[in-house]
Amino acid sequence: MNTIRPLAYASYGLLGLPLAMAALPVYVQIPAYYSGQLGLALGLTGWVLFLARLIDTFQDPLLGRWIDRLNGRITLWFCSSAVVLALAFLGLWLPPVPTGNTMYMALWLAAMLIAAYTAHSMLNIAYLTWGARIDSSSMSSDQGLLGAAAWREGAGLFGVILASVIPSWIMSRPAATLNSNLSYYSIAFAAVLLLAVWVLLKFAPAWQRVKNSETAPSWRATWALMKAHQGFRQLLPPYFLNAISVAIPSTLALFFINDRLQAPNYAGVFLASYFIAAAIGLPLWVMAAKKIGVLCAWRWGMLLAILAFCGAATLGAGDIAAYFIVCIAAGLALGADLALPPVLLAKLIRQDSSPASYFGVWTLLGKLALALSGLALPALAALDYQPSSPAGPALAWVYAGVPCAFKLAAFLLLTRIKTEPAGVSS
Repeated sequence: MNTIRPLAYASYGLLGLPLAMAALPVYVQIPAYYSGQLGLALGLTGWVLFLARLIDTFQDPLLGRWIDRLNGRITLWFCSSAVVLALAFLGLWLPPVPTGNTMYMALWLAAMLIAAYTAHSMLNIAYLTWGARIDSSSMSSDQGLLGAAAWREGAGLFGVILASVIPSWIMSRPAATLNSNLSYYSIAFAAVLLLAVWVLLKFAPAWQRVKNSETAPSWRATWALMKAHQGFRQLLPPYFLNAISVAIPSTLALFFINDRLQAPNYAGVFLASYFIAAAIGLPLWVMAAKKIGVLCAWRWGMLLAILAFCGAATLGAGDIAAYFIVCIAAGLALGADLALPPVLLAKLIRQDSSPASYFGVWTLLGKLALALSGLALPALAALDYQPSSPAGPALAWVYAGVPCAFKLAAFLLLTRIKTEPAGVSS
């Protein structure tokens, strides 16, 4: 059996850092930035997010199908996607539209979101598929998949820590320096992204191509195989419900910190503590998965998240110390959500000739969850919540109570899966 060196795994995992750096602002900070800093109405911001995410959602299976047809010939795919993502990231932070021009601001936001979502999906689906297609001699046990996932998600967590601290620091600086600081940040992001793609293509373990086949099965045949795959069908509902439970707090976190806790100066610290806790928890969940099984470890992670967010629903103005505890507990639970579900999916499909098509459906559900979470903003607007003003209990319950309900439903569905995919120890 060949052994993949840690440096090769690190070369694979590095791309997780800029992908996470892009995902956090797009999903967490951009809504608050446009509605709070740039003056776009909260309800309109929510609908733009929902529609842009909806468009992005349904393109993922098509992108996955396209990647399967490439069969590992992905150099141009990664390079072009990275360039588009870098440009869209810059455009999101620095819209060339005067503040107060509502219609053009909304159209610009929609265009940049669609560009960023598409490029991110192109990179992410191919990246996840690469992890599932690494030389099978290293993937005959949990060790290979968990190792690849740990490097990928560990780098991703470092990326979200950077993305949670740096924009918060930039927003706290004098307004006169805002555009220049955001420009430097966007250029630095582009440099890290392009470097990570180069390292991936040059030093990561090889993408194992489909043997004796130059083309993937037809879309109809692939879809029939996915529909007939019982393990895949069982895994999708709890994954989707769990994704909603994570997406809603991500969309509302800054609103909750600023207006419910009334602690905007702590926003960067709260986000950093959440993701640092996730980084600490990730290797612990990987170790737990090796001992008690991936499914069981994920269930324990869900229970910890439910306890954390039940506590968050009761918090109000000034509860800073209590929210730190919530951030740490929820962050530890996030490590399980990041590392373990992709391992379950990869084990289910490791012998399949069209893995990217499965990941396309997988990311579709994640994106659909994010799209639905955008509706939380117009829902809060209908409940008379306005950004930058003290918030009542409605914000607390939408931010924390609703996700608990989705997480509990996901947990109950996951308990109905009695056995893990072949090759995953339990």
